[in-house]
Amino acid sequence: MPGPGPHMMYAMGTGQVLASVSKGRFSPHHTVVYAINAFFGPDLGSFSEWLASTLGFGRSFASHVERLVHHPFYYIFILGFPLSILYSWLSSVLLRKGFLESVSGVPLTRRQCLLLVSAGSLSHFFLDHLFEENGHSSMYTWILSTGWWEGRAPVNPDAVIVVGFLCTFLICGFIYINRVKSSKSFRKQSNQSTRLILIIASLYCLWCASQIYLRSSRHDRAASALIRPWSETLRLLIE
Repeated sequence: MPGPGPHMMYAMGTGQVLASVSKGRFSPHHTVVYAINAFFGPDLGSFSEWLASTLGFGRSFASHVERLVHHPFYYIFILGFPLSILYSWLSSVLLRKGFLESVSGVPLTRRQCLLLVSAGSLSHFFLDHLFEENGHSSMYTWILSTGWWEGRAPVNPDAVIVVGFLCTFLICGFIYINRVKSSKSFRKQSNQSTRLILIIASLYCLWCASQIYLRSSRHDRAASALIRPWSETLRLLIE
């Protein structure tokens, strides 16, 4: 299954397309709520389970939460209503404080937020189901830097930090570009947002490629260390 980076960039890119098609009626507020739920929504349980296993306590509770939340419909049924209240309130705060633009000039309603939470969850699992083969292809391996494994995918702290930083920078940069009272036109904001998504996507791909290269190098060194004594022994026997 893909990591949070592909989820975030897929959702942000889709939001930009919908904003262009609707001439801004699909506002930055819609895009941010949709992207956050496609990125971190159903994986909230997985992140809780990883955090509990890292800290060493609450593992059984976090595992139970992961089984409940990491589902395309249970996520909506369990967290949809409380999250819609939270996102509607945040939308009004962001608009009132001048942080995020809206063509209509009004914040998102709870109903809109509930629909965006649902759309984010379904988009998340749409991508997940595309990669149900555990990355058993060279292209998937290059894009996702997961390789393939038996059982659960390992989660490295450095990957959490790097990917978390890139996704946070993407959200904050998008909000800054689409802030209220900006002198930029909608077209210019859309172009800058698209460039930002492409830059973050490029950095993410570089990170994935570097992890594959470093992992391959480590495996090659380990294999060389294992084979070298046997090759030396064989050479002595032949001589």
